[in-house]
Amino acid sequence: MAGAPSAMILGDNLFFGHGLPELMKEADHDKAGGTVFGYHVSDPQRYGVVGFDAEGRVREIIEKPEVPPSNYAVTGLHFLDGTAPARAKSVTPSARGELEITSLLQSYLDDGQLDVCQMGRGYAWLDTGTHASLLKASEFVYTLQKRQGLQRAAPMRSPITKAGFRRQILPRAPSCLARMNMGNICRHSSKGVDLPVTGTLI
Repeated sequence: MAGAPSAMILGDNLFFGHGLPELMKEADHDKAGGTVFGYHVSDPQRYGVVGFDAEGRVREIIEKPEVPPSNYAVTGLHFLDGTAPARAKSVTPSARGELEITSLLQSYLDDGQLDVCQMGRGYAWLDTGTHASLLKASEFVYTLQKRQGLQRAAPMRSPITKAGFRRQILPRAPSCLARMNMGNICRHSSKGVDLPVTGTLI
């Protein structure tokens, strides 16, 4: 990465919530140090967990602890500055014999350069690392789309809503779109109507 800052999201993580883009922009605005997101869970022993001191400051991050110091798990979304590659090279295997992302984050914390942003109740974080959690995540997305009639995590929505695309491309779109989930967006966009965005899924 040649010393450039970076954002990383684990491939089995899903996030949903109104204002999520703004939350990420705020994290990306900090050019020095790192920012991670804490989320209250009922089974923290499955994750990297944030430990707080008596005044609520972040004290430590522990990977899959047998006795979690809190119920706040570190999600799989990280914003890190350009020192991340050099820090990663110094990470050594943990007691579990693995190179842990929490070890990298702990190095930022030791230097006083790690911010932990707590996601509130208005956000959903889904970790699809097990068969059961993958099924639950699929049901969550399906319920949203079925109830609202809006496609989630649709990167093609942005160009579709552009005026030029509406005038030149949509009129020639194949009729098969009418039978797809994108058909609803195409029909409204061709009339210049933007469908409401009630939340962002990444």
